[in-house]
Amino acid sequence: MKKHSLIFAWAICLPMLFSCNNGPQPCVAPEPEPIEPVEQAPRANPGQNNFGGIISATPQAPRDTAGMAERRARQQAAANQIRTVHFNDLSMSDPYILADDATKTYYLTSSGGRQYRSKDLIMWEGPYNVIDISGTWCERAGFAAAAEIHKIGNYYYYAGTWSDHSEIIQAIPRRYNVPHNQTYLLRSESPEGPFVPFSIEPGYDYQPHDWDCIDGTLYEEDGKIYMIFVHEWTQLIDGTMDYIELAPDLTYTVSKKPVTMFRASENPAVGEMNVLGEATFGMKLPGWVTDGPQMFRTQTGKLGMLWSSWGKERYIQCVCYSESGKIEGPWVQEPEPFLANNSGHGMLFKTFDGELRYVVHHSEGNGGRKPQYWTVDDSGDKLKLGKQIILTK
Repeated sequence: MKKHSLIFAWAICLPMLFSCNNGPQPCVAPEPEPIEPVEQAPRANPGQNNFGGIISATPQAPRDTAGMAERRARQQAAANQIRTVHFNDLSMSDPYILADDATKTYYLTSSGGRQYRSKDLIMWEGPYNVIDISGTWCERAGFAAAAEIHKIGNYYYYAGTWSDHSEIIQAIPRRYNVPHNQTYLLRSESPEGPFVPFSIEPGYDYQPHDWDCIDGTLYEEDGKIYMIFVHEWTQLIDGTMDYIELAPDLTYTVSKKPVTMFRASENPAVGEMNVLGEATFGMKLPGWVTDGPQMFRTQTGKLGMLWSSWGKERYIQCVCYSESGKIEGPWVQEPEPFLANNSGHGMLFKTFDGELRYVVHHSEGNGGRKPQYWTVDDSGDKLKLGKQIILTK
């Protein structure tokens, strides 16, 4: 439990301790009342662009995630069989590649939480299940979105977003029943797992519990470790990018509250979802989207961030830079997308030959998402996109 939460609970209990005739009594914090779902945003038009599928059969009912992990496991039993596949045959959202010097192996994760392994970035073995979330609320969701693996010190850290739609943290009439969304951290001594909980309490909320948070990533600066994450537009309308400081061992959050870096609408290439004709979860949710942050420095020392949103060419990759060269910014948005054409959630990594690469997912029309490789140039103050790397079989 975070320090400020303990203080709040003590403030509630203090009057109760001394209100009884028989002296101080033990205090039991009351359980919060469940939030009742409300009418959500209007339904999408038939045939309208739509991301994320239909969230529930009725606008009033939250999605029941009880047993979802078990159902997914049964449905994906065949897909989970370990095999070797060509990069061109992979289908996934939000690809992330860790190039591990210790094993000279590339580790690919994505939304879904499974892992692929490669020695050459062409042939990939997997998918491996490398996480164990037993005993946490994450089990109710099962599905890890925007998974990443970071090497910090002697450990490998797995950052994934879990969404528990059986718990509503805010009900916004004619908009959305906001679920419990959090980026949670797991840890392992090996990049191949198993990655297990290690926080101060199982299922610890690194971000505020009543915030809709996704896509957390890790970043080190001046000896401190930060989590940069998305505060969802589904709750705010105009989504934000925020950061918090973590304890040196990453077991809990040090920050009293998150710091907001920027809003989605500050980028001129980002459009409002209804104006763009984009529905979400089968609903016409108005707003501006932040997605998928990754911090980087160019060879000149310029601090930047890749992040994604929606624009005229559907999903787009955005980029911004810190004027101070520090995480606190101010952050200035590049007016043109780094990459558009229904592509985004891209991440940088270095090959074992020292070449900088960019991996991103792309969709043709309403088709499935597939990863792509691109060359990039970071020799100047601004990151420059090169050419797509076309692999042949």
